[in-house]
Amino acid sequence: MGWLDKNPPQGSLYYQRRWVKLDVDYLRYFDNDKEVYSKRIIPTAAITGVTNVGEQKFEVVTTNRTFLFRAESDFERNEWVSVLQNFTRGRQEGSREITSHSSMTPGSPLTPEQQGYLELRGLRSKLYTVVSGDKVFLYKNMEDYRLGIGITSIDMNVGNVKDTDRRSFDLTTPYRIFSFLADSEQHKDQWVEAMREAIGEALSNSEVANQIWAEPSNGCCADCGAAKPEWAAINLCVVVCKRCAGEHRGLGPSISKVRSLKMDRRVWTEELIQVFLLLGNERLNRFWAANVPPSEALSPTSCSEDRRRFVSSKYRQGKYRKYHPLYGNQEELNNALCINVQCSDVLETLCLVFCGADVNCSTGQADCPSPLSLALAHNQKLQAQFLSHNLNTELPRSEVTGAMEPQHYSPQHPVTHNGFLFKTASMARPITERKAREEFSRRWCMLNDGNFSYYESDKNSTPNGTLKSTEIVCMAVNTPERHGYYDHTFELYSDSERIYLFGTDDPDSHREWVKSITKTFIPSNAEGLLRLAFERIGRLRYKDGLNLQSPRVGWFALVGSSLHAYLEDSVEEEEIHLRKLQELSIQQENEVLVLVERGRTLYIEGEKKLDFQGWCVSVQRAAGSAGDSLSQQQLTETDIPVIVDRCIDYITQCGLTSEGIYRKSGVNSRVATLCEAFRRDARSVRLKEGEHQVDDVSNTLKRFFRESGEGLFTIQAASAWLSTPEESRKICQYQLLLSQLPRVNKATLRALVNHLYCVQRFAELNQMNLHNLAIVFGPTLFQSDGKDYTAGLVVEELIEHYTDVFEVDEMQLKRQLDEITAIIKASGSAGDFICTVYLEEKKETTEQHVKIPGSMTAAELTCEILDRRKIQVREKDYWSCWEVSQKEEMERPLHHLERVLPIIHSLGTDSHLLVKKHLAMEAIRIYLASKVDVSKHGMVKFREEKSILGLGLNTGSFHDRYFILSTVSLRMYKEVRSNRPEREWQVKNLRVYLGIKKKLRPPTWYLCCDTQTEMREWFSTFLTIQVRGHILSHWLL
Repeated sequence: MGWLDKNPPQGSLYYQRRWVKLDVDYLRYFDNDKEVYSKRIIPTAAITGVTNVGEQKFEVVTTNRTFLFRAESDFERNEWVSVLQNFTRGRQEGSREITSHSSMTPGSPLTPEQQGYLELRGLRSKLYTVVSGDKVFLYKNMEDYRLGIGITSIDMNVGNVKDTDRRSFDLTTPYRIFSFLADSEQHKDQWVEAMREAIGEALSNSEVANQIWAEPSNGCCADCGAAKPEWAAINLCVVVCKRCAGEHRGLGPSISKVRSLKMDRRVWTEELIQVFLLLGNERLNRFWAANVPPSEALSPTSCSEDRRRFVSSKYRQGKYRKYHPLYGNQEELNNALCINVQCSDVLETLCLVFCGADVNCSTGQADCPSPLSLALAHNQKLQAQFLSHNLNTELPRSEVTGAMEPQHYSPQHPVTHNGFLFKTASMARPITERKAREEFSRRWCMLNDGNFSYYESDKNSTPNGTLKSTEIVCMAVNTPERHGYYDHTFELYSDSERIYLFGTDDPDSHREWVKSITKTFIPSNAEGLLRLAFERIGRLRYKDGLNLQSPRVGWFALVGSSLHAYLEDSVEEEEIHLRKLQELSIQQENEVLVLVERGRTLYIEGEKKLDFQGWCVSVQRAAGSAGDSLSQQQLTETDIPVIVDRCIDYITQCGLTSEGIYRKSGVNSRVATLCEAFRRDARSVRLKEGEHQVDDVSNTLKRFFRESGEGLFTIQAASAWLSTPEESRKICQYQLLLSQLPRVNKATLRALVNHLYCVQRFAELNQMNLHNLAIVFGPTLFQSDGKDYTAGLVVEELIEHYTDVFEVDEMQLKRQLDEITAIIKASGSAGDFICTVYLEEKKETTEQHVKIPGSMTAAELTCEILDRRKIQVREKDYWSCWEVSQKEEMERPLHHLERVLPIIHSLGTDSHLLVKKHLAMEAIRIYLASKVDVSKHGMVKFREEKSILGLGLNTGSFHDRYFILSTVSLRMYKEVRSNRPEREWQVKNLRVYLGIKKKLRPPTWYLCCDTQTEMREWFSTFLTIQVRGHILSHWLL
């Protein structure tokens, strides 16, 4: 390599200085020695001559162009010429030998995976682009490609491909971003897939491949004979090329489990490698390809259709295999298998299995019940390795008839289906909006050999697009009318981060398509999921308490409020009751869905981000309350609604000494808010002393029972409960009726009566004896008007005879009452908290010492301060309480309903509370009154504190970013045209302050907005979202 002057193509008198490199394949020149991507590449195989042409100059000659270079001296020129001549001479001879047997031009790249024109942003013309192996080549046009004279090559081991728009995508490297634009969305998808495969090729490891190729016959594809095959069917034990591997995938994993020799490193255990070395493609083909007619044999140049037909015939049908002498005699095949797995002849085992022997047959030995356990017992590790990969393999269908009368296992026929469906364009984001009729296009759809293809019409032979079953990671079955015009729709999620939406008006057709498609990608070991009426089904990765190091693959189906799963190493289907989870959360930073059950925590990860988002939304919705009846609520492990459990627990801890508990009314607005919070997500509601009032919680519990669908005693059985029998038969009658209640109702009634029994035991403190409780809860539980005491009498008797009706353990009840007594003693008056609050400014003359009870709100504190100073509030005086941080030079107004005590406890030594007028409130009120929807977007200057490690210093500068604020989240985009956010925050988790440190030198005085008005608009939008519109209700005064 070195510096040379190069004459431009136009033959100018001026030379351009270029940095030139020579390697085995190419002569390249660059603008300078720092550039990674060349201006031109000349294949050494395309160079036909190198000659001196005067002082310091030399020519590099190719078939269609001559390149003129000039060195610093004749000596340097002679060195370049000598090296080039010696280097290219051998390449030219090899090239002539190749082209004598091929039509390929010497300079053209070998085996392109994808080629065609792409527009490169920044250039006016399109470039001919080629993906080959682990590189992407750029050429000016197709003619240059045929001659091999290119612009540059991009090594994909440092590349990353990302969708950016409907037809565009970026190829990102550490040195440059190449932004491409394809002719259509379908072509874009093809280019993205090809480049991602090139990245996989570049990052692959050849160690396993070299070991497998050590067996000479494994150096050629078992199906077409292509050299250096890089894929294998690990259950069939054959090594195949990339093109044949694609057809093997089409058979489905129940027939052929395809793995890469270079990328799937974890699959290749030492035992599996030894199996492939022991068998080899040549020996295996004596079984698999014993009877291939010459007319049906493949070659490396065979087309995809021929490959598909051959691979299906060979492995799905077993058409060419050599039949075992025991073929057709199931019992003898099974006996032979059990005998053979005890020795080292793996090939004989393979022949037996693929001629019908049952891998899971009974051996008749209690200590070794299966052939696999028998092989392990005899230390036949290679036999065990082969058997373990074929425990659920579909055996080839029989093609033999007549005398042999085969009686062996015959698997179900391959899934095929076709018909018209309506399809929208594929999307790279979740489908949230309803689709209009014109967004759907009628397409002829075919499902065959694991490929789901859609065509312009049933007359077309070339599909508009195809999804292989191995590419489908999830299917979502939508509720009627969810996506607009067509009632019955389903979504397919692919591993290339695309969603395909299909619809139909015919429910039977919809049902058949869903059934057929899921059969192609759900493995046989999880086929139990197919019998369920699922709304979402697919594969996910998971970790649990037994294995937190690496995720494993599981198959999941969401049915109502239950998540059904077939987990790795699990024999039976598991059912997770989502409404009974102790905790459900999403770890946004690493995209993990956390399900906490009693005794187990399950961490679920998606195959892809888009797929994972869909699962999260669906699981969260399924885990929430779905209606008014008890059984539709979020439940505890003991089948009690969470709202009932939380309210009872809170009142037991904080309210048993409250006089008139359950008889006194709470504040209606607070009760309504609490009921709505429980209805929205009961699991996330935490009742805390100081934040929630006892009477509000008790009235929330009563309202829940009064408004619950069908009631606690159910509509059907309520009259039987109210029909009071004779005194001697009451307990037996109540026990009978109790046993007939639904499971959740029974558990809830037991928990409630237990609680009321405990309440009346402390009647000397709370004044709520048996009769008083019955008066309150009789009409509530039976949802009656309370005109007579019949309902109250039933409740009174259930409480009075609690131990007999519910068959309670007396010792257990005594322990419970002792615990409650201890709680009451421990919760004696602890005194109120004294806090210093300032009026308008912080100085000694304005400070006020205020006793802060746990229930005090910001509005109540503000009134207290104003009353003490006898300040008259005039019209449009908006006094409020502020949290002020002197260190950060910022402040925030507290919402009038915020509890003050928790804020005081969270304040640092440099923070304080201040009561002053909110001067901007009138402008905020006017702005919010004019808004139709509560949202905002626009450019804002953004700064993030970044700590300098070890120095204790903070740094960071302001950058322009585009923000979108919705009722749920705040999203930050790099620019207006960006379609994916850089960051996203949940609005409910943000605390918004006004002001900024002066030393940070903000672009303007007003935080990160350009004007004070704009800052107020952002702040008021944040505030009204966080308080759900209550900002205008009665912010003081």
